[in-house]
Amino acid sequence: MTVPHAEHQGQDEGGRSPRYLRYVALGDSTTEGIGDGDEESGYRGVADRFADRLAATSPELRYANLAVRGCGTEHVRTVQLPAALALRPDLATVVAGVNDFLRPRYDADQVAGHLEATFAALTTTGTHVITLTFPDIGKIAPLARPIASRARDLNARIRDAAARHGVTVVDTASHPVTVDPRLWSADRLHLSPLGHDRSAAAFAQALRLPGADGSWALPLPVLPAPKPWQALGVELHWATTFLGPWVLRRLRGRSSGDGRTAKRPRLTPVAATPPQDPIAR
Repeated sequence: MTVPHAEHQGQDEGGRSPRYLRYVALGDSTTEGIGDGDEESGYRGVADRFADRLAATSPELRYANLAVRGCGTEHVRTVQLPAALALRPDLATVVAGVNDFLRPRYDADQVAGHLEATFAALTTTGTHVITLTFPDIGKIAPLARPIASRARDLNARIRDAAARHGVTVVDTASHPVTVDPRLWSADRLHLSPLGHDRSAAAFAQALRLPGADGSWALPLPVLPAPKPWQALGVELHWATTFLGPWVLRRLRGRSSGDGRTAKRPRLTPVAATPPQDPIAR
C-alpha cells in the first residue's frame, strides 16, 4: 500500500483518525457494486461497505455514490466529477480505468490524463482522495494476458499522478490474494462479495480507521489445482458465456451502463453496520 504524504494517511495531529462528514464515491461497476447483490435487491459493493466502516467512527457521515457501470475515465471526469465537486466532499474514492484498457481502442495518455485531472480537481478543494491499482488481469482471466501490460502501465501512471497530487493509493496490484478467483465473480470482470469486502477493508486500512489492519491482504486457503482439461473447460465456458457477449457489446458501441445514472446521487446519512470479517467468509 502506498500512502504518498503523511497528511493523507487519515490521521489528525494527535494520531487519531479524522471524522469525515461528506464521502463521495466516483467510478465504474466496482464502485457501483456489481457482483455484490442483484438488480432486484440492489447492489452494495466496496464503496457502500467502506461507507459503513466510516460511519462506525463518524455517525454523522453522509455518503453519495456517483458511479455508473461500464463507464470509462472520461465519464468520471466530465460527468461524475462536476457532480462530486458540487457536493463539496471531504473524502472521495476514485476507481476507474478498467473499462478503458479492455477496449480495442485504448489511449493510455488520454486515460491517465482524465484520472489526473480528476485527482487534481478534487484535491485542490481540500478533498482527501483514495484510489487503487489493478491486479494482473492475465492471472484472473488467462485469455486476457495479451493486454495485461495495459493494466501494469496504467498502475504506474496512477502511482505517479497520485504522488503529484497527494492522493492515497491502495496498491492492491502488489498483493497476490487479489487474483484469487474467490475474490471475483464468475464473469471475472467484477468482484465477488468477498472481493468487495476486502477492498473496503483495504480502504479502511489506508485511513487507519479503528480496527482496520492488513488482514484483507492475507491469502485464502489453498485450493487443489484443476486438471488441465478442467481448466480448459472453465476457460471455454467463460469465453462463450461472458467474454463473447461483452466483446459483442463493445463492437456495437454499447455499454452496460447505457441509460443509467448514479444509484446514490445525493449525500444521505449512512446507517452504520458492523463490518463483516473479510477473512472469515
